[in-house]
Amino acid sequence: MSFIQEIENRRTIYNIGSQVNQSNQEIEILIKKAIRLSPSAFNSQSSRAVILFDESHQKFWDIVKNTLQKLVPENAFEGTAKKIASFAAGKGTVLFYEDQDIVKNLQEQFTAYADNFPVWSEHSSAIAQFAVWTALSEEKIGASLQHYNPIIDEETAQVFDVPHSWKLRAQLVFGSIEAPAGEKEFMQDEQRFKTFE
Repeated sequence: MSFIQEIENRRTIYNIGSQVNQSNQEIEILIKKAIRLSPSAFNSQSSRAVILFDESHQKFWDIVKNTLQKLVPENAFEGTAKKIASFAAGKGTVLFYEDQDIVKNLQEQFTAYADNFPVWSEHSSAIAQFAVWTALSEEKIGASLQHYNPIIDEETAQVFDVPHSWKLRAQLVFGSIEAPAGEKEFMQDEQRFKTFE
């Protein structure tokens, strides 16, 4: 398939399971390669990832669930618990980080662009997330991007030995596709694009 077709096929898959055809090692290699090949401003390579499978994946979603249980009203927690259980049903999770030491070093080296480096770091993270998500989709692995940071940051860092300079930006949960994504609606091109010749 063409790259555009791969982008078109990449969808948010919420109904996932743990029965993927690939080994953990094969998936790990794919994720690392997708991040390694993702472009970054000044070739800073600021993106970092913690890749969780099986028990570690479950442990992470237990952290999320336990954290939310302290914050969500009791009468509303059942829905939250079901949502977290749907993520925990997957095969794994990629925790996307940005190394703030890299950002600070670039700010010191190139002071004229200092204000831009945190923004460009976010761009790098987004590109890496998209690359991994699309690469998993190409392998028929479903995924959805979640954002439970920053409420889980401290405990997650402790449990998975994450360096202090790494800032959590997103969590991509993945697994076997148990039900396809629904129809996707697009706004009119006239609302999004301008073309001049």
